[in-house]
Amino acid sequence: MATTTSTAAGGTAVRRPVPPSPAPGARPRRQGGTVLALPALVWYLVFMVGPLVAIFVVAALHWPGMLQPVSFAGLDNARTVFADPVFWDAVQNTAVQLAVAVPMMVVCAYMVGYYVAQRPPGHRVIRYLLFIPGLISTPAKAMVFYAALSPDGLVNGGLKAVGLGSLTDAWLASPSTALACLIALDIWAGIGFTAVLFAARLGSVPEELGEAAQLDGAGHWRAMWRIHFPVIRDYVGVVTMLQFLWTLFGSAQHVLLLTQGGPGSSSTTLSFLVYQKAFIAADLGYSQTVGVILFLAGLVGLLAIRRLFRQSY
Repeated sequence: MATTTSTAAGGTAVRRPVPPSPAPGARPRRQGGTVLALPALVWYLVFMVGPLVAIFVVAALHWPGMLQPVSFAGLDNARTVFADPVFWDAVQNTAVQLAVAVPMMVVCAYMVGYYVAQRPPGHRVIRYLLFIPGLISTPAKAMVFYAALSPDGLVNGGLKAVGLGSLTDAWLASPSTALACLIALDIWAGIGFTAVLFAARLGSVPEELGEAAQLDGAGHWRAMWRIHFPVIRDYVGVVTMLQFLWTLFGSAQHVLLLTQGGPGSSSTTLSFLVYQKAFIAADLGYSQTVGVILFLAGLVGLLAIRRLFRQSY
């Protein structure tokens, strides 16, 4: 359809096409999409943004228990936290945990995932075996480590069997080894599932890349790090972020089940300190002040990982 208009001098008429009218159902479809997204938006606001705001609010309160009177504290909780030596022990332990567990987990998982992606004999069985730690509940995994690391456990028994009885120790009760045991559990619990994720992503890399590398004389080690790793660099960054967050926030359950932060505060982490102050010491203001610090540490860590892997999103 077109309309006819005349020029200012009354000359030649110009025919201009009329833009097509929108389809009758276009606007309702857009409104319908908004309605469909509304439940997810409400869920996000209530269960994600709401608790985040609550952390900052409670951090500014004196709240000595769920049924106790509440008063405004201002920055008193922050002063108490920064003056507490247990908090600084938790900061140090968390830094060591992240610096050791996350890189080791990601590197080892990538190497295992690369091996599985090459489809060696029995690769399907290996892939299923890697899932086993993820299928075991956290208390069961803690019990396995507790049984292995107890004074009469598998580790000490193995050391005695090979004539290294002088190296035996109460691993979970020693200030020098308790945190290392928790880090070992973190790595063992996360490496299998992470390796499966890497294997799935590496399986989608074109085989021509590996074949070209072999023709150029590159071995598996060089192909793994110089050829395949740059291709999935963004994916490795995402997995590293997930493991960083899990180690930072989720590993408190391992501390609770195995050492409860001891001996002393030698294995206390920031995430466990949040739990301990909230549910054992009933000091919700202190707990959520540490929660704010933990949130900021997680945010800074994510930004650092994103910059490290030069991610495009």
